[in-house]
Amino acid sequence: MFPLRGDDRSAVASDSLLTSLRTAVEAAPDDVALRMHLAQMLAAEGNSAEAVRHAAGVLQRDPDNTAAVRLISSTTNPDSAALAPPLPASADQEAETLRRLDSELADLAPPMYVGNEASEAPDYEIAATDLRLDDVAGMAEVKARLEAAVLAPIRNPELKRLYGKSLRGGLLLYGPPGCGKTFISRALAGEMTAQFLAVSLADVLDMYIGQSERNIRGIFDAARERAPCVIFLDEVDALGQKRSHLRNSAARGTVNQLLSEMDGLTDNEGVFVIGATNHPWDVDVALRRPGRFDRMLLVLPPDAPAREAVLRHHLRGRPIANVDLGKLAKMTRGYSGADLAYICEGAAERALLDSAHSGTPRMIDMDDLEAAAKDVKPSIGPWLETARNVAEFANEGGAYDDLLSYLRGTRA
Repeated sequence: MFPLRGDDRSAVASDSLLTSLRTAVEAAPDDVALRMHLAQMLAAEGNSAEAVRHAAGVLQRDPDNTAAVRLISSTTNPDSAALAPPLPASADQEAETLRRLDSELADLAPPMYVGNEASEAPDYEIAATDLRLDDVAGMAEVKARLEAAVLAPIRNPELKRLYGKSLRGGLLLYGPPGCGKTFISRALAGEMTAQFLAVSLADVLDMYIGQSERNIRGIFDAARERAPCVIFLDEVDALGQKRSHLRNSAARGTVNQLLSEMDGLTDNEGVFVIGATNHPWDVDVALRRPGRFDRMLLVLPPDAPAREAVLRHHLRGRPIANVDLGKLAKMTRGYSGADLAYICEGAAERALLDSAHSGTPRMIDMDDLEAAAKDVKPSIGPWLETARNVAEFANEGGAYDDLLSYLRGTRA
């Protein structure tokens, strides 16, 4: 037997380390730092395909990870199979990871269980809305998708019965912040002639273990009593966050209760759930399975007709003169509805200060609006950067094809 040379010993040691890292990643698939370290070592060893696959796995869990983006970008002509998402951990592995996390945190603070001190279930405000989709300016494609997915069965009850179409299920609206997801949800409830129940994170989460689950059950019970009813869950990525990312069993219990209610273990006929999120990639995958949020709809920044309507709405009741809303709408491409409202506020403030200095009130004019538009930058830039990483490197099953199409500039 011949002794190993230095290079041979280094190669054996490297292979041994890679094997250990692969085993560690399989045991803890959501450990982003560990997976990124493995990807970098694989890239250094020339195993580009596996390196890109693990880097894509990092982006699935942490879309803002710049190291993963750089690694993928620096790899020339990666094999298409390399971009496939990593295989999920087995149920036993995930359960063991969750048990370990619970045991690590058990001594940090004593748990507070539901008892006499627990807060009473809130009295949820459920009311009809007089909004309709006609009140939503522009967004023709969004309206068409809503018509096909939800409204057609309601407007044709005979066909609904003929084809056995159920109104159970949910719709997940996602997109950049400030683009009208809540407004569209209210308008959809109005089209359905259904009651509307808006639920925020504060309506659900409670400091006592078990009370958050009770709150979710109370929300669905209230909706069932007032059916037909639309439950609108805002910031559903925080309420239904991936359970593998949650570091305590109480938070996972909240997600489990939401899954149970949406499964309809009791009769959910006439209860329609709409979720809104800026980060659908952070929503637990079980919530996006059939029967839950099984339909996803991208809500983009308002198009030109919608921008003009938003500007008109926020200028209503204010003194204006010589304002060309069409021109202003063209100037503000890529602005969210919230950005447009802020432009109107800025123009009004400019005219008010000028009037205060001169002592003579004056009208808000085009100069005020153009100056305000130059001062306000589109707020959706950071969201677009995160969304681009997900759409290009972690587009599982084509879930974000609409987003990818928008980012590539194929839409107006």
